[in-house]
Amino acid sequence: MDRRAFITLVGGSILAAPLEAEAQQAGKAALTRIPKVGVLSPLTSAQAAVDISAFREGMRDLGYLDGHNLAIEPRWTDARPERLQLLAVELVHLNTDVIVTNGEPAIRALREATRTIPIVVAIAGDLVAAGHAVSLARPGGQVTGFVDMAPDLAAKRVQLLKEVVPGLTRIAVLWNVGSSLKAHEYRETEAGARALGLRLQSLGVRDPNDFETKLKEAANEHAAAMVVLQDPLTTGQSRRIARLAAERHLPTIFGLKDGVEAGGLLAYGHSRAAYYRRVAVYVDKILKGAKPGDLPIQQGTTFEFIINLKTAKALGLTIPQSVLLRADQVIE
Repeated sequence: MDRRAFITLVGGSILAAPLEAEAQQAGKAALTRIPKVGVLSPLTSAQAAVDISAFREGMRDLGYLDGHNLAIEPRWTDARPERLQLLAVELVHLNTDVIVTNGEPAIRALREATRTIPIVVAIAGDLVAAGHAVSLARPGGQVTGFVDMAPDLAAKRVQLLKEVVPGLTRIAVLWNVGSSLKAHEYRETEAGARALGLRLQSLGVRDPNDFETKLKEAANEHAAAMVVLQDPLTTGQSRRIARLAAERHLPTIFGLKDGVEAGGLLAYGHSRAAYYRRVAVYVDKILKGAKPGDLPIQQGTTFEFIINLKTAKALGLTIPQSVLLRADQVIE
């Protein structure tokens, strides 16, 4: 071998060695990178903690352990909706692979921050009507997940109030008038009340400053009970709503467990924790390569009925045995 060929061979080897080493390191880095899942909650820190714990449990059942082969990045607004956009952008900048959330305002904030990162919804209203999906069977975009769209729930809540509040003739409905999805649920509640011969009083709110005024209106108009339509605005204020209702001796029924745990009388609806456990299945599919637009949006089918007997006693109400027997949980 001549001198020039020898130098070329050795030089090529010297150059190739670090390149090969870098390639191996890059390959190892790619193999060791763990998926990153963001969780954006529009609720309080305590409510978000319950949801995130349920989601971790669901992921653990599928073989994922947070901090080991999965990184969960939780963010919550503490029921301050003005923080949604900032937190959505923060999760996008973290290069998350998937983002889990609940409620239409949070979905909207995320879609304004990214049009590429998959969004899996733990619970929300009609995603098609809100413009986030083409259809339930085939969403066709970056959003999929689970929705709360059972029309008979509204009528059932009114029926339960009538069973536990003697001589009920007038009920109030506390709801977010800024939500087009809640407008539909309000109409369903109105129809349920009318079918039972009850008069309805609308207590429309737009922000937390409206709650005290609206509860005063209910008392002034002699409403004998109140239905709370759940969305991030009312759910984030569950404790305050329950307190204001108790001060006015007003029996309440919520759509989620939080309201009864905070001091409300009844709750009938879906379990948010159950939704967050179920959403793990879709996150797993997306991390393995599925497209959110191909995963059908599903309707929840499991409901829970909860009674707070301590609140009933404070209100001077005796819950009929026939109602108690239907409860999934009784708080004493």
